[in-house]
Amino acid sequence: MAGGITQTEYWNGEVGARWARNQAVLDGMFVPLTEALFARLPFDPGDTALDIGCGSGATTLEAARRVGPGGAITGADISAPLLAVARSRVAGEASGAAPIRFVEADVERADLGHFDIALSRFGVMFFSDSGRAFANLRRMLKPGGRLTFLCWRPLSENLWVSVPRDAVLPLLPEIPPPPQPDTPGPFRFADADPLVALLRGAGFARVTCDALDRDIVVGQGATDAAATDAATRVSLDLGPSSHLIREAAPDLRARAEAAVTKILRPYAQGGVVRLRAACWLAQAA
Repeated sequence: MAGGITQTEYWNGEVGARWARNQAVLDGMFVPLTEALFARLPFDPGDTALDIGCGSGATTLEAARRVGPGGAITGADISAPLLAVARSRVAGEASGAAPIRFVEADVERADLGHFDIALSRFGVMFFSDSGRAFANLRRMLKPGGRLTFLCWRPLSENLWVSVPRDAVLPLLPEIPPPPQPDTPGPFRFADADPLVALLRGAGFARVTCDALDRDIVVGQGATDAAATDAATRVSLDLGPSSHLIREAAPDLRARAEAAVTKILRPYAQGGVVRLRAACWLAQAA
């Protein structure tokens, strides 16, 4: 990570706090991907499940609804700000859902119990040692248990990231290196073959990795202009490329906002800016 900070420091610092403040925006963006994830999850009433990198709890809450009151759900994350939001959301849940336990823990090392299902929406790419993490997850699954998760395909295939990024890069005094494989970060598993090998090496016998493409709403508003402005804020404040100008001088920030707004404008239609998201939907048992 930039400045040599750890993942724990990163997600408990300003970035984690900013994501916590914008929980509703992020959950709204990822609705089509969340729906695709849960369409492949083999829940049965009464199941126990572990939500890896649960963040502000949207997927944990949905899992609790799916398994019902006879089950039990554990949501694990390293970010205290995001877990605080997750815990606050449980109070608003209707009856009929499984009890939820939120734990501040690194799933790479923690022993959180034994589960029928482990799931994750974009939470498995940030382990310091992926092989050890997947092996630990395998140990926490009951016999016949299954791991199902989403992770990002290459940056170039994710237009919601690459389009605004392409607008910002020419403005920077120095072009940053592209995301590196096998280092913690959103595009760690852009190539499916090493991911499948890691899962098999961790003890999973049956592994599938399917491409999933969805258009996601990056910004919306009463007009196309308002939607474009909203999409610009999301791209520069919350997206994977936000680090490019996080500490930029005000003049560079202003030029970046203008460039991103210009490049996103053609994608606005009916008060909504939609861009393609490209993922792997992986399952291992």
